[in-house]
Amino acid sequence: MLQEIFESMETRLLGKIQSSPDAPHHRDRYSLEIARLGRRLYSGTGPVAYGGVAAPYDILAAMGISSCFVEFLGAMLASGGAVTPVLEEAEDAGYSPDTCGYHRSTIGAARQGLLPVPDFLVGTTFPCSGGLAVLENLARHYSKDLFVLHIPKADGADEVSYLADQIERMVAFIARHTGQALDPNRLRAAVEKTNEASRIMTEVYELARHVPSPVDSSDLRNFAVVMALFLGTEGSLEVVRAYREEFGRRVSAGVSGLPGERFRLMWLQNRIQFKHPLEKFMATEFGASVVVDELNDVTWDPIDPDDPFSGVARRILSFPLNGSVERRIRHLRDLSRRYKIDGAINPCHWGCRQGTGARGLIESAMGEIGVPVLNLEVDCVDVRNFAEGQLRTRIEAFFEMLDGRRAGAIAPSPSPPLCKGRSGGVEAPEHERG
Repeated sequence: MLQEIFESMETRLLGKIQSSPDAPHHRDRYSLEIARLGRRLYSGTGPVAYGGVAAPYDILAAMGISSCFVEFLGAMLASGGAVTPVLEEAEDAGYSPDTCGYHRSTIGAARQGLLPVPDFLVGTTFPCSGGLAVLENLARHYSKDLFVLHIPKADGADEVSYLADQIERMVAFIARHTGQALDPNRLRAAVEKTNEASRIMTEVYELARHVPSPVDSSDLRNFAVVMALFLGTEGSLEVVRAYREEFGRRVSAGVSGLPGERFRLMWLQNRIQFKHPLEKFMATEFGASVVVDELNDVTWDPIDPDDPFSGVARRILSFPLNGSVERRIRHLRDLSRRYKIDGAINPCHWGCRQGTGARGLIESAMGEIGVPVLNLEVDCVDVRNFAEGQLRTRIEAFFEMLDGRRAGAIAPSPSPPLCKGRSGGVEAPEHERG
């Protein structure tokens, strides 16, 4: 199933790119790297690993490992229209339908023998305890060893040193399983490619901030979180260069990604993975384009090739979802200002503490800077729970409100201030607490 999806993608995209080689094909090249990764996972020609979202995939690439985080597999099953049978498999085995669809689908696919068998697994305690639980489950299912990176919530010098030491031990763990030590020259080359890709990604995001934006809602969908799988490779450079070229061309020509752009949106966390009409509906009916996703940002400094483990540790610790919700809110507010956002869409993904646990705090904090948030009750993977009519009604009301604010017919509703808890974290206003 997944293997056929990847192979079909690769064939179709190669044909499209080869038929017009002078076009940048920015999104096609991104999708082609996804297909190529999937083909490598199923090729049987080298070691395969499953990991957590925050695992250092450029280091794994330098060691010749084909790898992905487990949520990537669930997203591909959903986007390929093949997710329902594997969700049902997991539920029939006793996994609750209220848990994360990414994780249920991966478990179901593994139980049906649809996934390539990993040689080992690398878990991370951030950003998701559920993802780590899935890796523990898969390790038992395949009788394979699991290495866990325990990621601190702070990002001081001690925490960097602690995580860098774990990354070094992870490298030794991988070498024991593959019989191949990490080649320092290959690691240096991977770090240099990561630095170059990160620099160009920063330029891409700067171009995306233009008014009107060169971005349409699909251009950067799921971009940064999936690009993490390609860091350290030549493929990552091909992708980001194509994006820079196309966005630069559009900005120079004064071309908007969405002609007649009226509203600029930020999408929180991750997109709905299966085919659905909501983003097109927002664009065609309301002139609204998603110009930035929450995770589409470079939050780290270049990695020193002479001290790569510390640099990679700093990168991992810099992710806005790591640590307190205050840190995430600061990042969301910063993105809102940089991109001149009119509103934010939050798909409150079922079973996800980032998607649902902080929704009240985020909505309140964003309201304080004049950015309303539309919370959508969805499972980003499970199409069975997609209530299109209800969601359209919520979206229509949201844009009526934005239209009213723009026309000056109504003033922004004041939001209660964020409160400091005893531990120093952000608490909900009193009326929102359970």
